[in-house]
Amino acid sequence: MTKQVHDMTKKRNLNLGLTAEQKENRKNSLGGSDANIIMSGDKDRISDLWEVKTGQKESENLDHILPVIMGQWTEELNLYWYEQQTDRLVTAEQDQLKHKDYDFMACTLDGLTTTCTGEKAIFEAKHVNQFSKIEDVVQRYMPQLHHNMAVAGCGWAVLSVFKGTLDYEIFEVEADILYMAQLIDQERKFWECVKSGEVPYLKTVETPKLPTKFRQIDMTGNNEWAALTGDYLDNEKAAKTFDKSKKDLKKLVEDDVNHAFGYGLQIKRAKNGNLSFSKLKGE
Repeated sequence: MTKQVHDMTKKRNLNLGLTAEQKENRKNSLGGSDANIIMSGDKDRISDLWEVKTGQKESENLDHILPVIMGQWTEELNLYWYEQQTDRLVTAEQDQLKHKDYDFMACTLDGLTTTCTGEKAIFEAKHVNQFSKIEDVVQRYMPQLHHNMAVAGCGWAVLSVFKGTLDYEIFEVEADILYMAQLIDQERKFWECVKSGEVPYLKTVETPKLPTKFRQIDMTGNNEWAALTGDYLDNEKAAKTFDKSKKDLKKLVEDDVNHAFGYGLQIKRAKNGNLSFSKLKGE
């Protein structure tokens, strides 16, 4: 067997992230990450983005930013894990789309999927640190989600999130039509400034509040959940038997009986007619 010898003068490559063609296309349009900047209200970040889009400076090289690389590296695992947990498929990975009415709005999809109720949705894979709250993650990416929903013509987004290495959560976001209209308006004004060469001054737009429904949590790795789940599953059949026995025992206590007892159990009737169960003392 021939032993492979690694070239000690050459670093290995991961081949992650955007291709050269995709990077070139990003110069001529606005993507989801650009939407996060435009809607941030941060004048410095917006100005930096404007300089990149007008060709005055190169975009930041993210090849050595660990959280970015980690997110790219785990994206395929995220797709796999989501499908395993939900039995819902993800299609159209890495498809490049443009808005039907605004050709300056574009996105590269993580994928398309469906919500738990069957609605068509964009799929967004994220990997954040273990201390992140899902609500904060959704708020942070709300502009990107609405941008990509607008471009893809979807009314829903499914955010699939790894938190560190132990936690996994899914959050479904319905498009806020007013916020989406404001986002498109902000992006249109920004792009007009790119074309005219005028420095953009954009107002801050409040991010919509999150709904409290449609939240899904993978509790794998939570020891308390594991212990309580074990107790529940072990006693589920017994609990059903208990409830049925209690119901049938009540039927045996006729309306004019205020105290029935025997075999270690007693049932007493209160003044309001309610029946209470207790063990007989000494048995």
